Amino acid sequence: MKRALLILAAVAVVAGLLAWRALTPREGGEARIAGLQAPVSVHADALGVVAVHARTRDDALAGLGFVTARDRLFQLDLLRRSSAGTLAEVLGADVLELDRKQRHYGMRQVADAIVARLPADQRDALRAYAAGINAFLDSRSTLPLEFQLLAYRPARWQERDSVLVVLGMFQVLSDSETLERSRTIVARHAPRAVHDLLYAGSDPYTDALLSEVSARVRVPALRGATARVLSARAGEAPVGSNGWAIAGSRTHDGRALVANDMHLELGVPNVWYRAELHYPGHSVRGLTLPGLPLIVTGSNGQIAWGLTNVEADVLDLVELDGDATRYRSAEGWRAFTTRIEKIVVRGGDAVELAVRETEWGPVLPAKLLGREVALRWTALDPSALDLSLLELADAPDVQAAVRIFNRAGMPPLNALIADARGQIAWTVTGRFPRRDFAGTESERWSADRWQGYLAADELPRVIDPESGVLVSANQRMPGAVLSHHYGHGYRAYRIREQLAAKTREVDSLAAQLDTRSEPLELFRARALEVIPAGTRADERAALEAWDGRAELSSRGFPLVRALRRQLVDDFFADWLGEARHAEPGFELDFADVDTPLARALEERSPEQDALVLRALDTVASALRQAHPGRTLAELRWGEVSSVQLHHPLGSLPGLGWLDMPARELAGCGLCVRMSSGSMGASERMVVAPGHEGDGILHMPAGQSGSPFSAHYDDQQS
Repeated sequence: MKRALLILAAVAVVAGLLAWRALTPREGGEARIAGLQAPVSVHADALGVVAVHARTRDDALAGLGFVTARDRLFQLDLLRRSSAGTLAEVLGADVLELDRKQRHYGMRQVADAIVARLPADQRDALRAYAAGINAFLDSRSTLPLEFQLLAYRPARWQERDSVLVVLGMFQVLSDSETLERSRTIVARHAPRAVHDLLYAGSDPYTDALLSEVSARVRVPALRGATARVLSARAGEAPVGSNGWAIAGSRTHDGRALVANDMHLELGVPNVWYRAELHYPGHSVRGLTLPGLPLIVTGSNGQIAWGLTNVEADVLDLVELDGDATRYRSAEGWRAFTTRIEKIVVRGGDAVELAVRETEWGPVLPAKLLGREVALRWTALDPSALDLSLLELADAPDVQAAVRIFNRAGMPPLNALIADARGQIAWTVTGRFPRRDFAGTESERWSADRWQGYLAADELPRVIDPESGVLVSANQRMPGAVLSHHYGHGYRAYRIREQLAAKTREVDSLAAQLDTRSEPLELFRARALEVIPAGTRADERAALEAWDGRAELSSRGFPLVRALRRQLVDDFFADWLGEARHAEPGFELDFADVDTPLARALEERSPEQDALVLRALDTVASALRQAHPGRTLAELRWGEVSSVQLHHPLGSLPGLGWLDMPARELAGCGLCVRMSSGSMGASERMVVAPGHEGDGILHMPAGQSGSPFSAHYDDQQS
């Protein structure tokens, strides 16, 4: 018996080693890719970052597709599935509601329409990239671990799959449906003073950057808090980014540079895939989005570019008159067209979904104040997306880059650009609706209220400003107003403050890691003002101990941060009680809660003092309960702030090892070093065009999505 057990154990060990070897991605060898005009070579550095060398652009993109599939195949499949609404087919009923939402949008149909209208050279790029991915699939009899665990083989990559990946990012960056729902409800059912306070339009930091002065607004009186009304997103850091460009006149040696850290939901593998593409006359380096055949942010040796979210208003909710079968349009009553979506569910019965369509877009499943609404959104317009950013590989200077960005169809983004001549620029990319109305709230339409899109030459831009510095951190920028829900301006203000002297790349990295949070000083000051003399000694000591930063060692910041969160909840619950009664389940989604709250706290009253004191007691008690045996004054921010990067399958039994270990994390939602839960910097880049060897590029986790690769977590620090 003992001998039999030893033999079985030996067999198991050998089988395990063979399986491990089969699942470990090979980084050497040769493969055949259909359609190549000449051999392609791929080299990897010590971190697994790939450099593709080819004779043509499309051959380089085919090589990029191959190595991306080698390192990120499961991520590629999930990205196209999440956008198309086919996750339940492999993950089961737990994700059925996500699929339902995506099927309402009809992104597969949109992707097909986009591909059909793309210029020939852009379709060639998609074909080449798809050929590379499919060559990897053809070369592998044993697929990566996730496919083994879920027992399926991914379908071959199609041109539309790359477009689906872009549409998924479009959704992440511009889906403002809940913002418009919130504003509609507030406009119709909250006191006018509350509406005016919330949507006053700017904050003092943005005003300082733009040399403007915002009008004072009346602060509504407190009447007694009700149930919490803020969504999970409101009050925390929204999807956003930091980016800046510094002209050669402001750097230590005349080189212009771009810095960029894009704030997104963090996970394993990372959002981005690092790559270099080399073909005659071109060397393009930077970050790709797996599934998309272009460098999203990086450098071509002549220019460097980075991106931040515009927080653009490119979506409207159209209130419908009618019934279940028809709606009123400019031509009178029209019947809905109906699209039937069949959702395959692993381990269960398929689900059929009937989606009604209007001339403006799909009817959404959730009503708004009892009325049905249709969705008008640039993401669902096939004319609003293309791959013109491929042309950045050829751009010789900022002027050419600005022209490319302005005519490109992409998710709405700010672009920060520098060139090898020392010039800098800022502009925007994407399609922005030309409206005949404000577009801030849901309205009834009798016809399409969008008169096309703003022309390329109408989009705002700044080239070579006298200051020599351009900063975009999701605040309102100069020029045309493209949104009604910009973020708070403190991050941009703080970045400008740190870039006052001549700088090097390392100085920009230091700015990216800055954790100063001046707006939160207000909450400490108000709490200290309301604490009665001789009481709450621990709370007072904690507030006085805070160093004004969100470093791991910052004592007192856990209390300050929790107090700010509690006051946000309490004030907004008080202000928006009527809105909740009008729309059961109402939750406010709001881009900048700190500005109205700061304005309210500037006007003291006995009622407000009592509210602040109650909030202080609430959060102090919660922190003591969460950290027994610790005084508030000695509690470090690192003991409260942590992050763990999760793999899509890491929550399944026995697969927790796929996740990154939890670690303390510096920064906060109102810090340049933005962090909030699982939201944070998905990369940090600083580069001067022509000096890429001196550049800085950090990202979490690693280059590979395979847990058996040495590059799964070797960039995690």
